[in-house]
Amino acid sequence: MKCVDDFRLKFGKQELVPIMIGGMGVDISTAELALAAARLGGIGHISDAMINTVADRRYNAKFVKDKIKQYKFNVANTDKSVVQFDLGQLAEATAMHIGKTMEAKRGDGLIFVNCMEKLTMNAPRETLRVRMRAALDAGIDGITLAAGLHLGSFALIEDHPRFRDARLGIIVSSLRALQLFLRKSLRTGRLPDYVVIEGPLAGGHLGFGMDWAEYDLATIVAEIRQFLLAEKLDIPLIPAGGVFTGSDAVAYLENGASAVQVATRFTVARECGLPEDVQQLYFKASEDQIEVNLISPTGYPMRMLTTSPAIGDGIRPNCEAYGYLLDANGCCSYITAYNREVAANPGVKRVSVKDKTCLCTQMRNFDLWTCGHNTYRLKETTHKLDDGSYQLLSAEHIFRDYQFSTDHKIALPD
Repeated sequence: MKCVDDFRLKFGKQELVPIMIGGMGVDISTAELALAAARLGGIGHISDAMINTVADRRYNAKFVKDKIKQYKFNVANTDKSVVQFDLGQLAEATAMHIGKTMEAKRGDGLIFVNCMEKLTMNAPRETLRVRMRAALDAGIDGITLAAGLHLGSFALIEDHPRFRDARLGIIVSSLRALQLFLRKSLRTGRLPDYVVIEGPLAGGHLGFGMDWAEYDLATIVAEIRQFLLAEKLDIPLIPAGGVFTGSDAVAYLENGASAVQVATRFTVARECGLPEDVQQLYFKASEDQIEVNLISPTGYPMRMLTTSPAIGDGIRPNCEAYGYLLDANGCCSYITAYNREVAANPGVKRVSVKDKTCLCTQMRNFDLWTCGHNTYRLKETTHKLDDGSYQLLSAEHIFRDYQFSTDHKIALPD
């Protein structure tokens, strides 16, 4: 019976353990988590979601403080179009986080950064260009393009000296999305080095509509693989979403996948950025406490725990401090929903906004508990302690379990 360690992900002459830890934003995929994956010979992700906030937390920077000081005059204004990120500070924050992570890297694995197109930041092209170029300058091994079609993303960095040196990939959830991306990216004379195929059981934002349950990851992977074979394109495919055991991974590897991307089980690793009290809620979650809803201002469906404090909360938009989801016109659907509720409830100290959430502030406060479909199974992976809590795991333990387990068995920690 085969295990994941019987396979290897190949990038040219480089061979890696075919395990990629997915990128979870706002420093939930911490540098420590990514460094563990690289040390063990796989691939770890950090994320540049809310990178200024992450840099402030980790390195005692003052990027958010500087931004809110600059735009304090606009806090009470419903029009947020004036709020802009300082591109120099954005580059500095990116370089700081990625540079320090890469300096600490050990082992034969790789560290990638997850880069979301939907972080529009009131200047979509300009801010995306800065984030990607700064990541390459800081020595990142690769960039995974996420949360969007990224039709113009390669063009933003095609003149960078590391454009053909770094590993560049994209997350898609359908063959059509991949075809659109390939058509555009070919104009730069460069194909992606890998494609992550994210299925409907993934955590966070989904590349499906509310009919997500009608889709199946294995079917999508097979369809994309057949297309690549027909087009004679040799691009590694990496299934993601619902890969809960090493045996789940082997099933994909035996059918032509080059690696798997996993994340849910690492949310309860000690190296994960989630606060421990939230990790315990993940352990204790039941299947009926996991839902897919449309409260994200990005427009994508999002999977989360129904007990998330962010759901129905009416916190004032904090764009002067954050503003990561402001579109090119300085708008965000949460701002629209919030202003509607304020107008409908005059004199109410704090309104309730049920149809959208302030993603920036709620994620920054760890009050929006996005999760994968199999989160309710996390209790199967560890011991319940005498006080009713669950034992946290090390990233190495989880990684090794994926790497060497067979017969859908999960190794419990010592």
